[in-house]
Formats: sequence, C-alpha cells, structure tokens
Amino acid sequence: MDYKKTLNLPKTAFPMKGNLAQREPERLKKWQQMELYQKIRQQFKGKPKFILHDGPPYANGAIHIGHAVNKVLKDIVIKSKTLSGFDAPYVPGWDCHGLPIELMVEKKVGKAGVKVSPAVFRKECRQYAGKQVKMQKDEFIRLGVLGDWENPYLTMDFHFEADIIRSLGKIAKKGHLSQGAKPVHWCTDCGSALAEAEVEYEDKHSPAIDVRFQAVDDKAIMEACHHVPEHEGEGPLSVVIWTTTPWTLPANQGVALNPELEYAVVQCNHQGHKERLLIAEVLLKDAMLRYGIDDYHVIAYCKGSALENQLLQHPFYDRLVPVILGDHVTVDAGTGAVHTAPGHGQEDYVVGMKYGLPVDNPVGSNGVFLPNTELFAGEHVFSANDHVLEVLKEKGKLLHHEALEHSYPHCWRHKTPIIFRATPQWFISMDKNHLRETALNEVKKVQWIPEWGQARIESMMENRPDWCISRQRTWGVPIAFFIHKETGELHPDTDELIEKVASQVEQKGIDAWFELDPAELIGDDANDYEKMQDTLDVWFDSGVTHACVLNRREQLAFPADLYLEGSDQHRGWFQSSLLTSTAMNDVAPYKAVLTHGFTVDAEGKKMSKSLGNVVYPQTVMKALGADVLRLWVATTDYRGEMNVSDEILKRTSDSYRRLRNTARFLLSNLNGFEPAEHSVAKQDMLALDRWIVDRTFQLQAEVIESYNHYHFQPVLQKILHFCTIDLGGFYLDIVKDRQYTAKADGLPRRSAQTAMYHVIEALSRWLAPVISYTADEIWQYIPGQHSDSVFLENWYDGLFPLDENADINQDVWDKVIAVRAVVAKEIEQLRSAGTIGSSLNAEIEIYANDEYHQALNKLADELHFVFITSAARVQGLESAPGDASTTEIDGISLKVIASEHQKCVRCWHHKEDVGKHSEHPELCGRCVENVAGDGEVRRYA
Repeated sequence: MDYKKTLNLPKTAFPMKGNLAQREPERLKKWQQMELYQKIRQQFKGKPKFILHDGPPYANGAIHIGHAVNKVLKDIVIKSKTLSGFDAPYVPGWDCHGLPIELMVEKKVGKAGVKVSPAVFRKECRQYAGKQVKMQKDEFIRLGVLGDWENPYLTMDFHFEADIIRSLGKIAKKGHLSQGAKPVHWCTDCGSALAEAEVEYEDKHSPAIDVRFQAVDDKAIMEACHHVPEHEGEGPLSVVIWTTTPWTLPANQGVALNPELEYAVVQCNHQGHKERLLIAEVLLKDAMLRYGIDDYHVIAYCKGSALENQLLQHPFYDRLVPVILGDHVTVDAGTGAVHTAPGHGQEDYVVGMKYGLPVDNPVGSNGVFLPNTELFAGEHVFSANDHVLEVLKEKGKLLHHEALEHSYPHCWRHKTPIIFRATPQWFISMDKNHLRETALNEVKKVQWIPEWGQARIESMMENRPDWCISRQRTWGVPIAFFIHKETGELHPDTDELIEKVASQVEQKGIDAWFELDPAELIGDDANDYEKMQDTLDVWFDSGVTHACVLNRREQLAFPADLYLEGSDQHRGWFQSSLLTSTAMNDVAPYKAVLTHGFTVDAEGKKMSKSLGNVVYPQTVMKALGADVLRLWVATTDYRGEMNVSDEILKRTSDSYRRLRNTARFLLSNLNGFEPAEHSVAKQDMLALDRWIVDRTFQLQAEVIESYNHYHFQPVLQKILHFCTIDLGGFYLDIVKDRQYTAKADGLPRRSAQTAMYHVIEALSRWLAPVISYTADEIWQYIPGQHSDSVFLENWYDGLFPLDENADINQDVWDKVIAVRAVVAKEIEQLRSAGTIGSSLNAEIEIYANDEYHQALNKLADELHFVFITSAARVQGLESAPGDASTTEIDGISLKVIASEHQKCVRCWHHKEDVGKHSEHPELCGRCVENVAGDGEVRRYA
C-alpha cells in the first residue's frame, strides 16, 4: 500500500515565490477595476473620522526615496486606522507654483516678458506641472498607496488659487499683514526673496576684516570714559568693527555697541603710528594678537551705554554715522562693535528702526551695485569684497584682514550664497497682532512625535523674523491687492474686492488677475491705485491647504488629526501651516505632528549621484517589488536617519520571504478546511492549539497598540519574531506531524486547522498596512466567506485568550518550551557526534524537580510530540543516573538514547508496536488507527 497517499500533505495555490515586480501591477489593476478606495469609503461611512492631511510634494521630477518613505508611512497610518474602525480618507496633493517650475519652463520657451508673454509662460508652467503630477501620481500609486487619486488637490487648480487669495484676504482683515522695505533673504540667481524654509546653511570662505571708524569728537568720547585726568592718550581714536561681509559697508549707517559691555580705550603703536582703539575689554587680548600689536596699554574704560549717539566717520564715504546700542551685540567673536547696515540684515534693521537710521539698499536684484553707488557701481557684491578692501587700505582704515571659513546662508535651489537685501515686500507680522504668542501657545497643545519636535519648532518660532510672503515671479498666485500710489495703503474696500477677484480666479485661474483692468472693479479709483504684480511665496500656497482642502472637502475635517512629513518641515510646512491657521482661525491646523528622518546610505552618507549611492524607488519596485520597499520603511526607525542600500534591501527581502513562507505554510495546511463547517469550538481544541491562538491574541493587542502610537518598527519586529520563533520554531514544527498523519477529518487535525485559520486571519490583517499587495493576495486564499479585500476589514475579532484557570496554562507552556530548548540542544550535540540521526531516532529520559515534573506530566504521553522524539519519559530528579546530562535549567537533567524500535514508514516514529499489525506490518499502532480506524485521540499536542 502507498501510505504516502494517506497523508494530509500541504497544498495551496498561493505561490511560493512572490514575483512581486510582475504580480503587484496585476493586483493594482484589480484594485482600480473594483474601485477599492471608493469601496473602503462606503464601507466605513459614518464611522469616527481620522484625518491625515497630506503635505504636498513639489510637482517637479520623478519621486525619490524620500518621497517613497513619506507616502508609505502615511499609507501605513491610514490603513492601520481603517483596520481600527476609523473612516480615514486620504486626499493626496501637489504644490504646483513657484521657481523650480519656472526654471524648467524657461529652458523650453525662454524668460517671461522677454521671449514669451507672461500669459503664455504661465500656460506653459501649468502644462508642465500637470505632466509632473501625472508622473509622480503613477509612481505613488505603484507603491501601493491607496487614496483619492482621481481627485487630488493641486495648488494650481482654479478653485484652489481662488481660496489662496481668500486666505490672504482673511489674514489681511485680521491685521497681520505689513508692508515695508525690510531686509530679506535674497537669491541673486533667483532674482527673488526667499522664505526661511528656502535657506540652507553651508560652509563658505569669507574675508574677515577689522575696520577703523574714526571718532568725530575724540574728546567727547574720552569724557564719557573713566581715565586718569589729563592722560587722554595720543593719536586718532577709532571704534573698531569686525565683519565678514565687506560688501555691506557702502550701506553702513551706524556702529552698534552692547549697552552693558565694558569697553576699553587702548593706546597703541601700530606700524610706527600712535593711535587709540576702542574695543570690548573681554576681546582686547585676542584683537591685539590678531593685529600683531605688542606695544599697547589701556588708558580708559566705559560701558557701551555711555557712548550712545557719539558720531563716527564712515571709513570711505563722506558720511557721519552714530554709535547705537543693541542687545544683539555679543562677544562670541570680533571686537564687540558691530557695523550696522539696516538694508542688509534683520538685526541691523530692527535696531536701525529704533534709531531712525536710513534703510539704504544700493544693491540690485541681480546682486550688482546700482549705477549711483559711489566707488562700486556695476560690481557684483561678492566680487566687490576685494575692491572694498583696497579702498579701506587706501584710506588707512583696514586694521586687519584674514580668510574665515564659516556657516553662511545659501539658496536651497541654486546652492549659491545669498544676501540680505532691503526691498519693498509684504510680510506676515509675527508681533504686530500677537501672532507669535498665539502660535507658540498652540504649539503646546499639539502632540509632537517624536517629542523633541516641540522644542525644535518653538526655538524656530521664537527667533524667526516676520514672514516675507511676496515674490517677484510670474508663475504664482498674485497678491491681489490695490495699493494707493501715494500712501501705499490698501484700498478701503479690500475685503469685498478680494472676494470679487477670487470669484474671477475661480473661473479663469490666476490669469484673471493679471489680465484684469482695475477700472472693472474699482472704477475711477483706478487712477489712484496700483494693481499689485507680486506673487505669493509658495510656502503660503501650501501653508493654507487647511483652508483650501480640509475646510473645503466634505469627507475631511479641520483641524486634522495628523500632519506627517520629514523633520525639515519644522521650518517649512508645519510652520507655514501653523502661522496661517493661527492668523486666520487662532488655532493650529493639526492635533498631532509626526516627523521622519532623511534617507542616507549604509554608512550614513548623504545620497548623491557622484557617490553612486542613490537608491531609486522605481528601480527597487522593478527588481524587488513595492512590498519589499514598504517593509524596509516599516522595519527602519524613522525617527532618525534611515539607512538604505542594495544590501539592506536584500536583507529586507529575506524578512519578506520569511513572512510569505509562514503565510504559505498556514494556507497550505488549510487545504480542505471550511471554517463554517469544520471549525472546532475553543473548549474542544487541543491544548497546544489553544496556546497558539492565545499567543496570537496577546500579540494582536501589542500590534494594535504599536500601530496606534505609530511605532511601526516594533510591529514588524514582533510579527517576524512570532513567525520565526512562536510559529516556525515551535508551533508549526510540532503540529506538522499531527497535520500530516492524523485522520483528515478527525478532531486532532481540525483543531490544528482551526488554530491556523485564526492565525492567518489575524496575520493577514497585521501585515496589510505594510506589505499591502501580499496581505491582500493572502486574503484571497484564506478559506471561507470573505469580503473582496483585506482593506475592507477591521482587526480580527475571532481570537481568544487562554483560561488562567486551565489545567495547562501559560506557566505550564513556558516550562515546556524551556525544556524543549535544552532537549533540542542535547539532541543536536548527539547528531553532530553521529550517535543518532534525526530527532525521531531519539528517546528522551527527563529527570525533573517537582515543579517541572508536575508541568511536563500534564502533557502525559503526548510530551514526545512537543520534543519531536519517538518517546519522552519524565522521572524525579533524584532518579537521575550518573551519566545523565545536567542542563542550563536548574532542576532538569537529561538522557538521550537512540531508539531500539522499528521505524514507522508513515510517521517515521520509532515504536515498539511497529510490525504488530498483520494488515499494516510497517505501521505503528497510531498510524493504523489513522489509516484504518476512527483516528487517533489527542488532547494536548
């Protein structure tokens, strides 16, 4: 008889190999055909809402690995919240205006207003952005991200552009706007102001110079100081400033001292000339060392406050400048005296306003000195540094100069140094109407994940200047104001005019404003008012998505439950959204903010094409599949830098295979199992099967808890441990014998199948937020009646815990598992020595203390199934012979012997009753019962 045909061998159509690169697009097509996202919305309609608001990526270029991380993390959140019973819609969006798109279009059609009209240029920008959105959208969808891809929000949609203008009007109405010629970050390559978020800091070499500002009235200065009478020193008296931006000296309007600092006047002999220098006392030695002056002594002291309004001579212009006081003056470096140019620095501007200093800006938008700039007309500011030094030397005002490497602001697009430049701009004032205070109060009400996010954004908010929201660009939403030509005031009917403009933009887009004849809206006032041509900072566009999306879409809500972006967005989208929302609504637009780190290579290096260490998500999806990429995201601690490389992804593939193989083993052993017909009630299940259901029950609680707190790495660590240790290393290893050899429809097999059914029902859901394609594939192969997709489900509710009062409780199983480990170790040593073959060749004698003896005996004659040996006998520890092996468990000794009995050809156990059954001489009694009788009886394992 061919006994192999009597075995219940595993069988499933679920493929062993994932072939994800080929299979995922097929499943994606199925999702689209069945309108899965819409089905989810219908299924969960009326449930509690959870709103994750999508921060818009910029519509320019293919997605990179950082995009993939961000979208996958959001998708994990959305899917896990859906499984928890929330109605969690996901509306993706794109940022579509701004300079990067302009630059790309310029390459194609030329500059707006030069080669083509602004209207044609904007049309080209709109078309270009649309193509970029389509490309990125297809790639995001391929990642397995479910969302309302047919109705995303685009900041260039007409209705969106109109709502941006309405948002601007609301902020203006609440008194947060101001206009003025303030210094702003200016990129000479962009030809435009930059937002804080568009500035990054890189090391730069600059000329560090010490310059003499000679006192107009040296006697008045000496009288303000403490000194020995009639010992006032000799030679000219100069206040010495130190700066790393010589090109800003033409705009100098004053010299700032710290009112509380002690300053010293030193008599010195420099290059054969006697002179007096005023320097902060704490910096004096360093300064003298820098100048190479050995012959000096202090002749007077004074506080900075004593010198307020003393006049100094500009080092090369016929201009007198005052000594002013400011707390921004420090002694970190330099001389304790700061050259002040209100047109070229934020702190200079603030202190200059206090003293009524002129805001002089002799620099054009291209970074070149204006034609009327004395000495330096037509020179680029950075090139002019050397010329400034020459003039200072010629005038005898350059005391010292050296090259200094320091951190300097750069344009994030061009990677070139930027300047501070005062130009007429529009600002959202941080303090005029208490916006900073309101925003900082709202920050404290938000949950920041990780917690350090709060301190990060608070420090940025506390020190940030007013937000310059105006740009001198073509492709952007207009600052749709009418400004009085003489007073600069907004038109008195601005509120109504904003709505009228917005209504037109809603019909025709932003061209409606640029083509508008002012007389259409303001009649005769058009002669006195100017129509603004500036556009809004794109950070304003994305910053008001709470108004244009959350408050506009019926399925969404304000404020959002969660914003989730990279950690750079504390100075970007998180901040711009917070400022606009508090300016408009006095509340933050989010209840919680979660940030993730940046992607780096295996060695922690930033990715760059030149280093050849860039990982492209498109390449990964084509080679390994989106699920492997998603699994890498979930198994990486996103709170810090996220290491990725081909080798790391290969290891992730190994983890993926473990998960897939575990699922396949479970499914293959559910062959012939119909849950409605064959499920065994929990009280009738074997003890081991109840144990694995309990383990699944306990783990599910941990998995859900981790998902709820956005701790995705522990979720996957626990699931992988469960698959490897609890299932593969224990339960499935033991139950294989029962599954294969027990009677097909007998209780022992149906009990195991019931347990495995419960496990795969839970496991498929746990995996769904992460390896979405695979989880939904698994779902199709689970027996019984099911919905069309795992994404239409809640967490599995068919699990149950072990009864604490059960005869074989968790404590018993813990002891059994511990003894199994030492038995396996002992058998492996004997196998290595060649004493036995497989573990079924062995019989075990266990010598246990009372505690373990009692626990092991609860499994009675089924204990050997747990150890996968042919026999296992338990005796008291006192019975242990001298040749018994001690173990790492105190109270357990072992003796492993090779079985002398014949091997059953069907189950491979060595049993004394093999050959005692005439009709089945090669089988053990248990197999005879399973083949020809009513089936064996099992209660425990």
